[in-house]
Amino acid sequence: MAKNLIFGLFLSLILITAFSATAKAQDARSIIEASFNYMRGNASIATIQMTIHRPDWERSMTIKAWTKGQKESLFRIIAPPKDNGNGTLKKGREMWIYNPRINRVIKLPPSMMSQAWMGSDFSNNDLSKTDSIINNYTHTLIGSENINGKKVYLIKSIPEPEAPVVWGMQILKIREDNIILSQEFFDEDFKPVKKMTGFQIQMLGGKLFPKVWRMQKTDDRNKYTELVYNELVFKQKLKNSLFTTSNLRNPGR
Repeated sequence: MAKNLIFGLFLSLILITAFSATAKAQDARSIIEASFNYMRGNASIATIQMTIHRPDWERSMTIKAWTKGQKESLFRIIAPPKDNGNGTLKKGREMWIYNPRINRVIKLPPSMMSQAWMGSDFSNNDLSKTDSIINNYTHTLIGSENINGKKVYLIKSIPEPEAPVVWGMQILKIREDNIILSQEFFDEDFKPVKKMTGFQIQMLGGKLFPKVWRMQKTDDRNKYTELVYNELVFKQKLKNSLFTTSNLRNPGR
């Protein structure tokens, strides 16, 4: 009788522990997914100033950006004149770039998704905010803190086995109102490589949103790229024809 009671208590403890771990994993994933959906919305149109800063030079460009759902995005450089017309289209794991100088649309292989976009510290994946972070990682809630009166969740994301991703780990800080405060990227040895931080949270497009994003190298604070949202409008939907290689080459036609 006593042995059965002890065994039953032991089994209950195992089940409670397993349930608690599963609940935490589900909570962490739901927090990230809610944040992702909040930051992108159903669809959006934005005008963004990108500044690439290096110790001995600085370069700026203006980008027009469209996003739709979790997988589609289009970016087109509209200034300076020498870069005007350069564009990038992303649909799921497929990506195309257009260079008006050679008048060619080129499809990039998945391996190029981790490459720098236009020489910046943002990769192709970073800029498009794809759903890779949701679907290709296992998420764990590892802590929380209070910042300026709001709860902030600390989440560790480890890639699934064989997932087509470059990062060995990501650490995110997400505020209780779904705003991403920071996202840190680690290599396969769990060494920090770069960190994206949101600043100047204010009303943009009818919701609270960081006006400034900075992606900074971990090993050199003098190397970073900033995105400043000059305009941001959230939409219920955008035309499917926007997110085509034809529109990438010939916008508005």
